[in-house]
Amino acid sequence: MAAIEHSAEAFVADGSAIALHARPSAEYARREAEARALLRAAHAEFGDALVQSSSLGVEDMVLTDLLVAEGLPVAIATLDTGRLHAQTLALLDAAQRHYGRDVEVWAPDAAAVAEFAAREGDEPMYRSVELRHACCALRKLEPLARMMQGRRAWIVGLRRQQSAQRAGAGARELDAQGRVKFSPLLDWTAGDVWHYVAQHRVPYNALHDHHYPSIGCAPCTRAVALGEDERAGRWWWEQDGAKECGLHAVQPLRRIDQPGETT
Repeated sequence: MAAIEHSAEAFVADGSAIALHARPSAEYARREAEARALLRAAHAEFGDALVQSSSLGVEDMVLTDLLVAEGLPVAIATLDTGRLHAQTLALLDAAQRHYGRDVEVWAPDAAAVAEFAAREGDEPMYRSVELRHACCALRKLEPLARMMQGRRAWIVGLRRQQSAQRAGAGARELDAQGRVKFSPLLDWTAGDVWHYVAQHRVPYNALHDHHYPSIGCAPCTRAVALGEDERAGRWWWEQDGAKECGLHAVQPLRRIDQPGETT
């Protein structure tokens, strides 16, 4: 796992993502303190009904590191869609070893996936937006719904800077199912994220070193060029600007500012 678990020195020496991006903003110290405070408040309010939903992207790895650093026994869960990159699966193993915590792995219904593939083929996402949405619903949204059963709140790694669609998100808001969604890194820059990774030697996906700022399923992710939107490598063949899988789709979510406010 040496390619994943870099040292801070290697980050700078090997031309990795940290060497390119680790430029903390002037507000970094305040943003880190606020993220820690929000995580503590979320756990105090929801306890065992709170989960970190991790894509194993760099933002989610920072959140896992913060949870561990704060000593918060929050469950960590991820989705194995069956189409993840080998590097993502390697990181899953490395992260569990690094933090000494088990990560819940939720997978789609195997029979439903087989039936869909038999009917539409292995890569129907390229044929239409509707088929891509159907694939995302099958491989992501259905297992997410099972993952969230009995849970009232979740922690995610959204940042405003990731895309225009995410710019209007709130750090604490209600999702479409009435659960509270916390985004502690919402105002962090990419430079803030990678600075934290370097300072705390956070394990991360090796694909980030190859210009993959956002990593999803292998057929639906490519590297991005300098200056492209951070999520430009997701579903790049689609013309629609709102490129989401549905986990964080643009919808009329309601921001909430006070603990205990859920309706």
